Amino acid sequence: MSGDDPDSLMSLCTVFCLKNLRRTMCYSEGERNQLQLRPDVFLPGEICDRLVNVYMDLVHTDSDFEQQDGFFQLFSDPRSTRLTRLQLREDLVRDRDLEAIGKQDLMELHLSCCSHVTARGLRTLCSFRHSLRSLSLFGCSSIFFRKSGAPLAAGEDQDEAEEERLQQRTVDLDFSFQGFNRLRLLNLGGLPAELDVETLLRPLPALTSLDLSAVHLPRPAFLTQWKERLASLVLYNVELTEELIHTLLQMSRLRAVICVVCSVCRHLDISRENQRTSKFKMTRKILSSIVQSLVHLVSLDISGHIMLDNCTVPAFEDAVGRPSIEPCKSSIYPFQELKRPLQFLGLYNTTLCNVTHIPAHKVTGSKNEDQILNAIEAYTEQRPELAHRAINQLFDIARIQHCSQLLRALQLVITALKTHKYDKSIQVTGSAALFYLTNTEYRSDQSVRLRRQVIQVVLNGMEQYQEVTVQRNCCLTLCNFSIPEELEFQYHRVNLLLLKILEPARQDDSIQRIAVHLCNALVCQVDNDHKEAVGKMGFVKTMLNLIQKKLQDRMCDQVMEFSWSALWNITDETPDNCQMFLECNGMNLFLDCLKEFPDKQELHRNMLGLLGNVAEVKALRPQLLTKQFITVFSELLDSKADGIEVSYNACGVLSHIMFDGSDVWTMEEPKRSHVMDKMWAAIQSWDVSSRRNINYRSFEPILRLLPQSCAPVSQHWATWALYNLVSVYPSKYCPLLIKEGGVILLQKVLELESSHQETKDMARKVMEQCENFKEDPMDTSR
Repeated sequence: MSGDDPDSLMSLCTVFCLKNLRRTMCYSEGERNQLQLRPDVFLPGEICDRLVNVYMDLVHTDSDFEQQDGFFQLFSDPRSTRLTRLQLREDLVRDRDLEAIGKQDLMELHLSCCSHVTARGLRTLCSFRHSLRSLSLFGCSSIFFRKSGAPLAAGEDQDEAEEERLQQRTVDLDFSFQGFNRLRLLNLGGLPAELDVETLLRPLPALTSLDLSAVHLPRPAFLTQWKERLASLVLYNVELTEELIHTLLQMSRLRAVICVVCSVCRHLDISRENQRTSKFKMTRKILSSIVQSLVHLVSLDISGHIMLDNCTVPAFEDAVGRPSIEPCKSSIYPFQELKRPLQFLGLYNTTLCNVTHIPAHKVTGSKNEDQILNAIEAYTEQRPELAHRAINQLFDIARIQHCSQLLRALQLVITALKTHKYDKSIQVTGSAALFYLTNTEYRSDQSVRLRRQVIQVVLNGMEQYQEVTVQRNCCLTLCNFSIPEELEFQYHRVNLLLLKILEPARQDDSIQRIAVHLCNALVCQVDNDHKEAVGKMGFVKTMLNLIQKKLQDRMCDQVMEFSWSALWNITDETPDNCQMFLECNGMNLFLDCLKEFPDKQELHRNMLGLLGNVAEVKALRPQLLTKQFITVFSELLDSKADGIEVSYNACGVLSHIMFDGSDVWTMEEPKRSHVMDKMWAAIQSWDVSSRRNINYRSFEPILRLLPQSCAPVSQHWATWALYNLVSVYPSKYCPLLIKEGGVILLQKVLELESSHQETKDMARKVMEQCENFKEDPMDTSR
């Protein structure tokens, strides 16, 4: 399946080493257990770059991965490590981290939204000036400022003091790009208005790519100093003026230059986030001037501009012929003068994206799926506000229409969610889009790896946001997966998150319902080790708390029923969880629910199924042997709720209690003989061909009731249960009974004098059913 190739050996080894630093390339030293590189380890640049970049990715996307204090210090000595190309982002990066790698000969350094890097880190950049070719300080709003303010006073809150100091910050006037002679690519997107960008950039005459997104340009004429060299100029969210347009038209030498990082040469970006925030109007004349003057352009982005109607051909001309990218057929007048189609054209949030003939190979816009996916791809990294809108439009396509580029769409949404883990708007729209992109309609096209990536980003969103919409979207998306199979690789984590969602006393009803459903599905059909682990997380107590709350509200809804069902599943063959149920007042809640909701058949079935699990644990049965409980179980033998299920489960509970013999029956009322008579009567009233709402993974609890003489009625209940299951579901239960030695135990039933004749007759039928199943030629392949 597409996209399901295994990870490379390099990727696997890198992740393993990072998760096991002290067992591989490092050791601990000193009282602080400080991380140190082993003296016999020497790592080349490719390995070091990969280690740092994957480390950053793991910290941001893998909740099980712990940030390592002093990690960057491992790369402080260029004699044993080499760093050349790094991409560091967000609050993880501090001034001390840059200082730790200050002796390295970095060629590329991309810092993105590193708000904790200050002027102290800026001065460290000077250590790289002799080698640095590409530098991005995008969104690093604090890097050009010094912290100011007095030292912390006794008892002063550090976070409040930090915020106050940032408000008191002052511009660092000492830094200069003087000496950065090799620097060719520079991104200063989001540079604070207090800085004089012209003075700052003057020492860099050799730039070929410049990004000044959202930068204030009071005197734009200084840009002409690079008119002979600049291959890419990005002025996103820069207020356009006549002077700035005049300056751009002089950049006639925007020609092909080989760039180190920039993949689109001869690129001009004058796009905006929002039309409403700009006084500038894009006219046909201005657009024609750009096309005529910048003749080497291959990439242009004018997204977000108000376009005047005279830019496009009349509607009847636009509709002529099949869509074409030939400039001469362009529906946009100014682009008819292009010598060749553009490689990229940004028309997002403009009216121009709706025309038929657009002379570009890749277009961003909102007209169709392709334009929307192009927008997500182009704007995700540094323009989450635009990516958010585009993902919202993709959501509508997946919900209402049909997504034809599913794999690409999924990968783009996953990337956006990973890149902007802390952006609420991206998390809301992205998780909503994932719900529709992973539903049954699209499932056959998705690889195991891709679906695992979806699960991981969904869990990231659940961890980061307790907000109702994100939680609901994430829970709904998880419902699109096969549970527990597809979630098992994150089993511990997903259970913890769901239990955390269910903790609040007043949770949103829809989220509560979905989360309880998921919890129930996760503990159904999994190994006992998983159930025990989930029980220790507080699963039993959480479900009982939900039940208690519903009882107080006198409401028997899906949450109530799912909670009992989940307890039924998690206590199956798990004594520790059964004990937790009793210790957490479970029996009283059982009695209260029975009294409050006497007609809720599904609820009764779930509760009795759970108590059947409790009754299977010999050490816990004495706690069930009270007049109150035995009376209730006896009365439920007469129940016709849910077919035979409630009566069957009540009889199962009593069968295990009877199996302990008459010596433990210390009650005068009800009498043991009277209860056994009622059990015989109930069993004889059941239709042995009844189809069952139950699933046995093992017959061991039933089989232990067979070869005994102290409670013939328990033996009969067990034999009836086996006959019902192997006759109604032979392909499922005959092999299980044979595998677990049930036929041998049934033979012993025939040999016991204490066994009732009707029990023996039924035992023979079970054995015949299994024998016939083995002889059936249709089943020889089993």
